[in-house]
Amino acid sequence: MIEDTITAIATPIGTGGIGIIRLSGSNSLAIADKMFNSWNEVKVHEIPSFNLRLGYVIDPGDGEVFDEVLLSVMRAPKSFTGEDVVEINCHGGPIVMEKILRLTLELGARMAEAGEFTKRAFLNGRIDLAQAEAVIDVIEAKTDLALGVAVNQLHGNISERIGYLQKRLVSVLAQMEASIDFPEDVGEIDCSETRRILLNIKETIHSMIAEGQRGKILREGLTTVIIGKPNVGKSSLLNALVKENRAIVTEFPGTTRDAIEEVINLDGLPLRIVDTAGIRETGDVVEKIGVDRAKKLLAEADLVLFVVDAATMLTEDDKLIARELNKDNTIVLLNKHDLKNIEMTERFINETLPEFQSLKISAKEKWGLDKLPILIRDKVFGNNIVAKDRNIVTRSRHLSALNKAVNYLNEAINGLENGNMVDLLTIDIRGAWDSLGEITGETIAEDVLNTIFKEFCIGK
Repeated sequence: MIEDTITAIATPIGTGGIGIIRLSGSNSLAIADKMFNSWNEVKVHEIPSFNLRLGYVIDPGDGEVFDEVLLSVMRAPKSFTGEDVVEINCHGGPIVMEKILRLTLELGARMAEAGEFTKRAFLNGRIDLAQAEAVIDVIEAKTDLALGVAVNQLHGNISERIGYLQKRLVSVLAQMEASIDFPEDVGEIDCSETRRILLNIKETIHSMIAEGQRGKILREGLTTVIIGKPNVGKSSLLNALVKENRAIVTEFPGTTRDAIEEVINLDGLPLRIVDTAGIRETGDVVEKIGVDRAKKLLAEADLVLFVVDAATMLTEDDKLIARELNKDNTIVLLNKHDLKNIEMTERFINETLPEFQSLKISAKEKWGLDKLPILIRDKVFGNNIVAKDRNIVTRSRHLSALNKAVNYLNEAINGLENGNMVDLLTIDIRGAWDSLGEITGETIAEDVLNTIFKEFCIGK
């Protein structure tokens, strides 16, 4: 219930220098008053907003002092949640934080649900739903680039773009409804001009969807699969990229039996990188399971790093893998360039895989890997490198809503071309408006809303 006063630990559980217990709701100040004694004997309800006071948290029942703390007050509506908020900054030990939290519960607060502070900010009109989702994107950003995009969304830039499109749709709706209600005064709608406006809106949404496919990568990471036959240096490549010995490296083929996954920041690109079992024909039951899993991951990958041994001729196993690859998402890494007599092999590889981009590397010596981020950027983004100041969509939910809006607009445009009745056209245009409203939360269903905020941690 939004009428309740909620409480939670707002900092990560564990030992730290500082821990924060947050209260939000109409009884926040009253609860804090019962448990806080300031050094200057000022009551919590007398503390001005955005001020800190030094004092002690004390159990009002037996007078036990829990900790020396700093207490801050933020009064409604000028707080994150739009409600009265109190934050108690205590020492960051798990025992002391738990004792203070338990005391707030005993004095009348309720334990906050996951994301409930941010949900209240949304319900109280402090932020819209796109901005609320940006909060978790800021927290979970894996690179500077992803953080820059998330901060832009937090500032409401995506919401402004959506709002502008909705206003244009409302203008079209108003003209249509006026032509229905006051045909003698307004006359019929200009079908040609209405079609032009709807096509323009649809084109803008298509552009947002195209940007969003790249933005989704910034938020979720690029699923990158390292593929190749056994003993070509896949695990050495993973270790070089992760900059630690994450995978076992031996001279014996078939060491890696299962997929190993790591998330790395490669020059600003978030990569969910997976080292797979070497793909080859094998009679080993356990190794075959790993090979089958590698093939499944290959089919699901956003980016494939196909590692070949440049010091030997291509084998049938190499060619078997190559037949499964797509040149549009594959980079061939010619490994073991620290060895000699590789020129003939390179020429043979370039003749065998002429359409694939390739890069000469030595995973063992970490040579040539500095050029890999440039190749990946070109492969994934082309000439459309996403900059921090781009207001792009990054969430699958938003992309789904944009696609729904396009479908409704297609129906409306087809209806105009086929001479459908105006009142039927308004249904599709309202559908497009509602779909866009799902992004900002204007037209979101409650069950979807609850699912979104369950992504958050408790205390945020």
